[in-house]
Amino acid sequence: MDRLENFIKRAEDFRIARDWKQFHNPKNIAISLSLEANELLEHFQWKNMEESRDVAKNKKDELKKEIADIGTYLVYMCNELGIDLVEAMEEKMDISESKYP
Repeated sequence: MDRLENFIKRAEDFRIARDWKQFHNPKNIAISLSLEANELLEHFQWKNMEESRDVAKNKKDELKKEIADIGTYLVYMCNELGIDLVEAMEEKMDISESKYP
């Protein structure tokens, strides 16, 4: 098993053990994904380009946690919808490479 597969299993086990899966329908997960993405965005609000680079450098641990939350909800969404995340990203990259040669 690779690291992503291990994490997916760990995340699934985590939410099942806490009986949270009952709340994890596609709508609720999409909302949570958006909220977490906005928490990441909040770190950069009202910053110019240079200030945003400083935030990225100086608040890396905080940003890492927000990104982890986003990634975890993305894993939950993929599991709910039966989507292989890596396959979906590869397919989308193929489309992007064709669209923007």
